[in-house]
Amino acid sequence: MSWSLKGTYFESCNCEVACPCLFLSPPTEEECTALVGWHIEDGVDEQISLSGLNVALAVHSPGHMATTPWNVAVYVDDRADEEQNASLMKIFGGQGGGHPARLASHIGSIVGVRTVPINFSAKDGKHSLKIPEIVDVEINQMNGQGDGPITISGHPLCIAPGFSATAAKSTRLVYSDHGMAWNLTEKTAVFSPFAYQSEQ
Repeated sequence: MSWSLKGTYFESCNCEVACPCLFLSPPTEEECTALVGWHIEDGVDEQISLSGLNVALAVHSPGHMATTPWNVAVYVDDRADEEQNASLMKIFGGQGGGHPARLASHIGSIVGVRTVPINFSAKDGKHSLKIPEIVDVEINQMNGQGDGPITISGHPLCIAPGFSATAAKSTRLVYSDHGMAWNLTEKTAVFSPFAYQSEQ
């Protein structure tokens, strides 16, 4: 079983900037709600191409994200055919090994899985993800010294190991599904490239 994915990811959550969960510290709001999106620029699972597809997770942790099991809603790009959908569910569900398996180890329950249109956009430090009637999230890069990006590297709770995360802030994070509803602005966000592969 051989697979590899690379592309762009971002997340936005309810913590004040910057999110202490990245450093295994308690969340600023006593619980975590986060939307994570991946755009696969180049991906393959055996002979199945996954390039151009998107995946998103809505995550709720009713406590410390590093130690409290997550409740997760899964969203898979509706442009994926049956084989592609199965590959994405296997990889992001952790059954394919690699770093997604480590992320999946935090999941306590999957509250639902939907196949939906996912519109992912990334340009000039602005990222957005939309799922009709479910998700509308947009984040903007924060600038620091010399009006350049603020980056975080080596953080222990990491979606994309091997890459520095760029700090951002949400202009909106609207989510409603599976009994969860968030409507947030000016909260923490990060983005970076990602690269995952099966363990050799």
